[in-house]
Amino acid sequence: MADKIPQQRRIIDRQAVSTRLDAIAADQTLTRQTQRAAVLALLKTTMADGVAVIRRRFEEEGATGAEVVRANSFLMDQLIRVIHDFATQRVFDRVRVAGDTLGIVAVGGYGRGELAPFSDLDLLFLLPYKATPYSEQVVEYILYMLWDLSLKVGHSTRTVDECIRQARLDGTIRTALLEARWLWGDQEMYLTLKKRYRAEVVKGTGIEFVERKLAERDSRHDRLGDARYVLEPNIKDGKGGLRDLHTLFWIVRYLYGVSEIPELVSLGVLTPEAANRFVTVRRFLWTVRCHLHYLTGRPEDRLTFDVQQQIGQRMGYVDTSHARGVERFMRRYYLVAKDVGDLTRILCAVLEEQHKRKPRLSFSVLSFRKRNVDGFVVEGGRLAVPSADTFDRKPMQILRLFHASHVHGIDIHPNTLQRVAQSLRQLGRLRDSPEANRLFLEILTSRKNPVATLRLMNESGVFGRFIPDFGRVVAQMQYDMYHVYTTDEHTLRAIGVLHDLESGALTQEAPLTSQLIHQIQSRRALFVAVLLHDIAKGRGGDHSELGAQVALKLGPRLGLTPEETETVSWLVRNHLTMSRTAFKRDLDDVKTVEDYVRVVQSPERLRLLLIVTCADIRAVGPTAWNGWKAALLRNLYNRAEEAMSGGVAVQIRDRRVQEAKEAVRTALADWPEDEVERHLSRGYPAYWLAFDTATHVRHARMIMAADRAGSPLTIETREDPTRSGTEIIIYTGDHAGLFSQISGAIALVGESIADAKIITMVNGMALDTFWIHGPAGEPRDRAEKMKKIRAAIESVLHGKVWPQGEFRKGRGTVLPSRTRVFQVPPRVIIDNTASKTHTLVEVNGRDRPGLLYDVTSALTALGLQISSAQVATYGERVVDVFYVKDVFGMKVDHEGKLRQVRKQLLDALADPADAHPQEAPSAAE
Repeated sequence: MADKIPQQRRIIDRQAVSTRLDAIAADQTLTRQTQRAAVLALLKTTMADGVAVIRRRFEEEGATGAEVVRANSFLMDQLIRVIHDFATQRVFDRVRVAGDTLGIVAVGGYGRGELAPFSDLDLLFLLPYKATPYSEQVVEYILYMLWDLSLKVGHSTRTVDECIRQARLDGTIRTALLEARWLWGDQEMYLTLKKRYRAEVVKGTGIEFVERKLAERDSRHDRLGDARYVLEPNIKDGKGGLRDLHTLFWIVRYLYGVSEIPELVSLGVLTPEAANRFVTVRRFLWTVRCHLHYLTGRPEDRLTFDVQQQIGQRMGYVDTSHARGVERFMRRYYLVAKDVGDLTRILCAVLEEQHKRKPRLSFSVLSFRKRNVDGFVVEGGRLAVPSADTFDRKPMQILRLFHASHVHGIDIHPNTLQRVAQSLRQLGRLRDSPEANRLFLEILTSRKNPVATLRLMNESGVFGRFIPDFGRVVAQMQYDMYHVYTTDEHTLRAIGVLHDLESGALTQEAPLTSQLIHQIQSRRALFVAVLLHDIAKGRGGDHSELGAQVALKLGPRLGLTPEETETVSWLVRNHLTMSRTAFKRDLDDVKTVEDYVRVVQSPERLRLLLIVTCADIRAVGPTAWNGWKAALLRNLYNRAEEAMSGGVAVQIRDRRVQEAKEAVRTALADWPEDEVERHLSRGYPAYWLAFDTATHVRHARMIMAADRAGSPLTIETREDPTRSGTEIIIYTGDHAGLFSQISGAIALVGESIADAKIITMVNGMALDTFWIHGPAGEPRDRAEKMKKIRAAIESVLHGKVWPQGEFRKGRGTVLPSRTRVFQVPPRVIIDNTASKTHTLVEVNGRDRPGLLYDVTSALTALGLQISSAQVATYGERVVDVFYVKDVFGMKVDHEGKLRQVRKQLLDALADPADAHPQEAPSAAE
């Protein structure tokens, strides 16, 4: 960053400031206190003016982030020099003795000359021997003046000897001193420090330093999830961020003593192209970080959803007919993060060659002994090509390279990966090659986990060139709060889930799927379907339908049989069918299962679809899969399998009801027979089919206790590990609006309802069950929390608290939710065909506190009875389905009434803080 800063004096004119400070010092009317106040006021104005100039150049005149951080560093340099001179020449002006000398050194990022708008200043005050009263006074004056300017300053005061001694012992201090830059004061001490640092700290420790820095980088990546393509990346510490570039810079500076990356070209360490890539990606990341600091007004490094759109607009990424501007901006970010990874591999390869550094990844002894593997040579335990023109002469070797690496478990040499990147154009000739497609399919469907190899193929550009449809979703973000990764990363993780299911690693979390994956007949089709399930995202239209068309074209190319290709296409088209049915339909409704079986048709497809659904959901993000979703999917699978094997005739339904009752009768053998029969007569058939025996028994004991105590309201809570949540059971007299009141009470405590089962007994009592999750989907198991939930429900049901009023009061004090940056068009879908006995009402909208209460209150006000509800939240988007009847217990089919329902629900979905939205199509899942 050695380029000259244009028009420096417009930022700060140090000579002019010093002249004004001299005038203040010469003013005899000022006391020491008023003099300091005048100095501080002048410095504040000077700094504010300089900051404003830098910001204006950035936001209005097109300056880059690299220019901003350099200009900020320059401004702070001049301020510190002015303060130092004023302190030594005006405040503590006296005859100095030996040891009174002082040197000021910038270290860390400030030492590099990179200072983001709200970054800290890191200073080292150098002393010749030990602190003297004079030097202590000067250091104290400088620091207090900087603090009074509201600057964050990290500082240390050391002698040269202390610096050298501590740098040997502490890696953090060693790295900070590596970037030391003289600011002001005694320069000789700085030069001595610099000379001794290289002679006594750096010499002979290069490899150790490199290993330590790369280990620190890996640890940092692990701490932040070790994923380059997360949707809210940390642009400083995340994988592919600025800190990774800093790590590379520290390494080359430590080894070669350079101060700028382009100097490595003349040393033969980097090619001009690689050096230019380094400068380009650094400039982009610094620009993003500066926008982030200015927008948030703080040293923020996380690129959250609420700022992505604004930064994208500021950097010129506008909406097009094919993609939103924010998505184009984020794709550029991910490609830059990928470039950072490429630069790391390139540099590590050079270090191994020039410094005889051992590869960081270890392999078996056998792999090191191999001299030739499938036409490739092994250099330092890495696969390499025998000649520089191998890929140009034999393009097939590109696919064979990754195939050999995967089969033999040998990493690929970074230099060879560079040659792959330079030969990507050759892949166009291989797309229709049966051999090339065979190699690719063998990697994809390997019994060994293929994800690492596929990810390397993706990052090297091979994946997207060989399968252009996949290339279209590389680094493609999904601008919502549900998906955590880019489309390509999500796909690779879903393939990894398939491997984990096969290997038994997920037996505890997904026991049924882990069993079924070994029973399928279409294994190749399964893996290809997971590869292609989101291949058509971002094209406009239904990505499932468009993806099914891609599958029909790509299946034969990959060598699949016509039957396998048709299966892949069907799976891609229907990959959301099972989750939509399980999470949005009442599984106790016979027609739900009938409709699902009509789509699936065969046991093989039933098994395949469950596996694809499991892999898809688990790959969305760390909290997307839970026991509740697993239970719903498992329930749907079992009922569909039963229907396929023998149908769901009334006789079978009646038999299942009798079997459930007999199981309860046996479990309640300690009860008097008449009480058992009385209890068994309380439940309608749907009740006996809705729960397992253990739950029926718990209900029976709860109801018996409530009846004996004469309690009008009974609430029980229980942790339910099978659903990763808390089960709340409420037994009370049924009345209109009961579900709405309970949901409002639960929302007031800050909990999220994941599922609800509404049961009305023959005696007119409601037996309602709610499963709740906390904000991150974690189970609520604290006793204090349960007490609050019970108290809230009791207060609402007894009329002591009105939820609507509480929500209105809260909206004025609660900070705006992150969901407000997303546009989720409110939508109401009314379906009279999905159930034989009920009208289905589906509502979609942006999540907010009290939304479920507002919606259910509207349904109650319309005179509708809610028989059951399926409640789900996908990030910022709510998808709730209600099974309702009118006041006469019939479906709602009058057109006028349906229009009224739609209007009232759209009003309920509207956020009070927004304008009145119009109904629009929902975003594709």
